[in-house]
Amino acid sequence: MYLRRRSLIILLLAFLIISCNNSKNTKTEFVTAPSDTTASQQVNSPVFMYGIPTDSFDLVSGHIKRNGFLSEILLKHGVSMQEIDQALKNSRSVFDVRKIRSGSNYILFCDKDSIARARYLVYEHDPTTCFVFSFNDSLNITPFRKEIKSEIKYSSGTIETSLWDAMINGGLHPSLVVELSEVFAWTVDFFGLQKGDNFKVIYEEFFIDGKSLGVGKIYGAQFNRTGSSITAIPFIQEGKESFFDIEGKSLRKAFLKAPLQFSRISSHFSSARMHPILRIVRPHYGVDYAAPVGTPVRAIGDGRITSATNEGGSGRMVRIQHNSVYATAYLHLSRFGEGVSPGVFVKQGDIIGYVGTSGLSTGPHLDFRFYKNGSPVDPLKVDAPPVEPVSDENKDKFEKIKTVVLSLLGTFN
Repeated sequence: MYLRRRSLIILLLAFLIISCNNSKNTKTEFVTAPSDTTASQQVNSPVFMYGIPTDSFDLVSGHIKRNGFLSEILLKHGVSMQEIDQALKNSRSVFDVRKIRSGSNYILFCDKDSIARARYLVYEHDPTTCFVFSFNDSLNITPFRKEIKSEIKYSSGTIETSLWDAMINGGLHPSLVVELSEVFAWTVDFFGLQKGDNFKVIYEEFFIDGKSLGVGKIYGAQFNRTGSSITAIPFIQEGKESFFDIEGKSLRKAFLKAPLQFSRISSHFSSARMHPILRIVRPHYGVDYAAPVGTPVRAIGDGRITSATNEGGSGRMVRIQHNSVYATAYLHLSRFGEGVSPGVFVKQGDIIGYVGTSGLSTGPHLDFRFYKNGSPVDPLKVDAPPVEPVSDENKDKFEKIKTVVLSLLGTFN
């Protein structure tokens, strides 16, 4: 029964990946449930690293020191300066020694004798690319690209304090928090999550040498709150992948739910609030998000900047007119984003400034304001219109993918 269920899950995942047009040049594995089988181990099989048999050499590892040179490392292990120069000349088009990065790892493959001469040096330039220096009969440098493995996983969690804490405490990669928050950015207020809210997600995670590089595609997700449930189904329409709910309506709204990620609300919209500095009661027509100085502030929707200036008690402020009805304002910034000035058109998600404490402010935060037809409204209560739903001609294909996503989400708690 277990094997039949596991096979069905793999088939469903394979269909979903093909439907989502996954074209990454990686080796994909399906991680759906723990297996009760153990792979047989080969005895006395040679172990290779970077294409080199490790049992033939003694390995010495380290990292490039600040202002360090490979020649210093190689000279200590029996490689002459002439050999080093010749290897660099022979492979000038392959590797530029001036691009060596301090802190990068290296491994020496040395003879198993008293001299312990280095025969190979492997320089790890970045997580995916290494350069193998050969000091044998041939003196050259060859690139070695590590295999990136892609695993399809599913995870779930329950909110105790925040989405971040729920995922990190569950051992999930931090990038999954970002990816999931972007999927539901227009439909879930992540600053208003409550204890007991929960999520499910099917996703792709990349690995090199068993170490996670982060999360790739999201193949389906669900967010459950008290009295409501939102399912995200990936679907390609007009050549672009987006996420839709079970009715085929786009999860993407005209506006983001919040202009910054992973902060907390320190003050709500109010018609009568005691000002923390002036000590007088007056309206506070915005929502304050407490966040560290320098946190990026993003435009919640497409629009044109109408002002970007220092406005007294509001400090550095950017105003954006999104259309004939809606406008937003971002107050107390430490500085403006690159290219931000009146008349400039910005897209949803563009950085228009950074959190600060300019003007009348007791600490670093963003005062975010939302206007409808010129009048201030509570940003947390704005119901933004969605973009185009699944078209009639694509509904049959969407229904098939929806059925697969819902089936997969139903296989785990």
